Amino acid sequence: MEKDNEQKNADGSVSRRDFTILSVAAGLTATAGTSANAAMALTEKDVTIKTPDGTCDAAFIHPTSGKHPGVLIWTDIFGLRPSMRDIAKRLAGVGYSVLVPNPFYRTQKAPVIDDASKFDFAASADQAKMKTWTTPINEAGAIERDAAAFIAFMDAQKEVDTAKKIGTQGYCMGGPLVFKTASTVAGRVGAGATFHGGGLVTDKPDSPHLLIPKMKSHMLIAIAASDDSKQPDAKDKLKAAFTAANLSAEVEVYSGTIHGWCVRDMPLQNGKPIYNQPDADRAWGRLLALYKTSLT
Repeated sequence: MEKDNEQKNADGSVSRRDFTILSVAAGLTATAGTSANAAMALTEKDVTIKTPDGTCDAAFIHPTSGKHPGVLIWTDIFGLRPSMRDIAKRLAGVGYSVLVPNPFYRTQKAPVIDDASKFDFAASADQAKMKTWTTPINEAGAIERDAAAFIAFMDAQKEVDTAKKIGTQGYCMGGPLVFKTASTVAGRVGAGATFHGGGLVTDKPDSPHLLIPKMKSHMLIAIAASDDSKQPDAKDKLKAAFTAANLSAEVEVYSGTIHGWCVRDMPLQNGKPIYNQPDADRAWGRLLALYKTSLT
């Protein structure tokens, strides 16, 4: 059952397409302590957020009633699209108010691509499109400005419990953005999680792992086996940095997984699927356990 209606705030700053849906929180593990048969009515809104660099389109999805801890999701390189909305709905279905911004708003509105499974990394035309999306977010300070604006937006929403810490999670390119968020708005972020995060440890002076001393959050770092095989020392450097900063962190390589394994619409690699549901569900269970204990 759906109820669809158009609304607009008095100041015109947030345009919305509100509809109430029934969401089933499926596939949740016993670790999370949530019944797979639990259902929660959700409200999904298309919103716009003023940032220092312009106006960002985003999805804001939350339980229809009550206040809940806020979570900021950073997408992978394919941006805000149905698969990322589904992740947000699944999370909202167990009691979180979730914001998924379009990280490429400086270039174009979402979706930059509807179906990641049709993207060809080897095609020059697709590579050119991707460069257009991603170039502006690599500007120094861009993501830090966005993170502050997005969390301020969430804190202004009546559906977000500001007495609770904020969580943030990111996929692929979203991994470094989680680190930037957790270090920029350290006083608000209580937990951060990365799933097959790309470039968390580099040899550059702006490597994301060097931000760890600025964080105050509990962290979950889920590493693809294919990434670990290319950079086997990254996990050790991450563990050492978290230990030095006296931060609680779970850093794990998921055996047999390919970069992108947690996102359902990933393209095939060598004719085989990247998405791995059993390991994606296991990582999801660890995420829910992290949020349950840290967003207090």
